[in-house]
Amino acid sequence: MRYTVCLCIRCALEMSVAETNPLRDPWLVAVWPGMGNVAIGAGAYLIAKLNAHLVAEMPNEGVFDLTSIDVKAGLAKPSRLPRGMFFEWRNPAPGGQGRDLMIFVGEAQPPAHGFAYCQRLLVYAEQRGVKRLYTFAAMATQLHPSNHPRVFGAATDEASLSDLRKTEVILLKEGQISGLNGVLLAAGSERGIAGTCLLGELPFFAAGVPNPKASQAVLEVFASMSGIEIDFADLKPQVVAVEQALLQMLEKMQEAAREQGEELEVEEADETATEPEDGASDGSTGPPKIDDATSRKIEQLFAAAEKDRGNAMRLKQELDKHNVFKQYEDRFLDLFRKAD
Repeated sequence: MRYTVCLCIRCALEMSVAETNPLRDPWLVAVWPGMGNVAIGAGAYLIAKLNAHLVAEMPNEGVFDLTSIDVKAGLAKPSRLPRGMFFEWRNPAPGGQGRDLMIFVGEAQPPAHGFAYCQRLLVYAEQRGVKRLYTFAAMATQLHPSNHPRVFGAATDEASLSDLRKTEVILLKEGQISGLNGVLLAAGSERGIAGTCLLGELPFFAAGVPNPKASQAVLEVFASMSGIEIDFADLKPQVVAVEQALLQMLEKMQEAAREQGEELEVEEADETATEPEDGASDGSTGPPKIDDATSRKIEQLFAAAEKDRGNAMRLKQELDKHNVFKQYEDRFLDLFRKAD
């Protein structure tokens, strides 16, 4: 069965609503799967700790196509289409203080019609009184697993940007925020809804590993900006376990690189990564030069990494081998930034 495309506003109005009482100055948080499960991990933890409750679901017909079937004990059945769920949390602060939250969790990002999908999502959010939205995402860097992740940010309006400047968030100077984490901000801006994206930093070599440490870093900033207290006690054991696993992974990868006479570069442990100021110099006299054969090999490795991020490590080792990673750093990290 193939589903016909139907992304009209009428579909959004047909969503079953279990909660009709007005929300108090609500913010919308929207998350989907992505690198390191940073966004969806943060959203799920937020729902669990605040005890937010499910109030509505997005219709998924016409958005997702059936691409596989589930087989169990030889019996084949159609797979379930990904769900998009709205949760609400009412702030218990006395005297009408504090804001409520709406949290949207999408089990997958639609393969097409993402902007129309976001518009549908926002129709319902507007009905519930939302005038500000947040998305979460991930930023792959050379972060050492033992270091505390930084949080990067971008906003769609000057007021939200001003709020970001009051935090320790590093403003994105340029680049792209791919997927619905970025598209929802564009859809919101078109509807006059202020939007902010918070991106948690994670090690590029473990972009496919769930990273609760990055999720916590994002939630810490969000808690500060929203004035909502979040207890991270239940997240700490996961943070410690994943950090230890990543340290072991890094050690094995560095050992393998040394055996091949190469070196895998990441930040030094316990050091805070900083970006050089404009015009700053590291004392070098210019970028190292490489021959045509090496340049062609690097381009081939980039092409392979664009098709499969699993090839990124070979590319990184080749760049380090010829001491040219700095020349290709933005392009290399874009392999991960655009994938989220």
